[in-house]
Amino acid sequence: MTASNLVIVLKEPQGPLNVGAVCRVMMNFGCSRLRLVNPCEDFNALDARKMALGAIHILEQAAIFSDLETALADIHTTFGTTRRFGKYRKHFLTPATAARTIARSEKQTRFALLLGREDTGLETRDLDLCQQFVTIPTHEDYPSMNLSHALAVLLYEVSLKSEITGQFYDPAPKKPASGKEIEHLFAHMRQTLLDIDYLDPQNPEHLLRTFRRLFGDAGLTSRDVRILEGLMSRIDWTENQRRQAAEKKS
Repeated sequence: MTASNLVIVLKEPQGPLNVGAVCRVMMNFGCSRLRLVNPCEDFNALDARKMALGAIHILEQAAIFSDLETALADIHTTFGTTRRFGKYRKHFLTPATAARTIARSEKQTRFALLLGREDTGLETRDLDLCQQFVTIPTHEDYPSMNLSHALAVLLYEVSLKSEITGQFYDPAPKKPASGKEIEHLFAHMRQTLLDIDYLDPQNPEHLLRTFRRLFGDAGLTSRDVRILEGLMSRIDWTENQRRQAAEKKS
């Protein structure tokens, strides 16, 4: 899915600040198609423009509709944002699930994210026009979210699973060192730390188990093991030099 396939629809937004903030969030995530249904008269006022900042063009190009049905007429799938858990709305999607649904659909499918009034949200008749329902899990003490905040959560999930903001990937998992490499390291470490009197000769495994836990949590790679082996070798060399110097003095 691309940005041209996604439309943001606000039904009866009540404040210009929220409309401007929505434009800014849309710009953050590469969306530019905004539709406003019966917005407040000053939706394009200075306050909205100040909030939009670099996204003023989205505000200026927003399509204005007098009714929601017309605004959604060319949309294939509308995701209505709501916390109205009515009898006929049992299958709610999280933002992540909705984003996966969008990402898996055909490229020509047009989607809309629909958000309602700041005070009452979407009404039942509005939700009747939606094919899917999305709810953002929030704390029960204060479940409603600001329009732009809610949209940011939705678009963040969509952007992770689509081409809207480009492809981003978490770092690839590191290839761990083999058991043979790890055991060779610990054998070397055991002897080195015994030679410098760091380990108790009567119970050397006591501290070595702590090192095993630390390195196990870190998830050592082959390169990590080689670096630690190099450190042990350097300690071996330094200890050997110290002993030779001590023998010469004696």
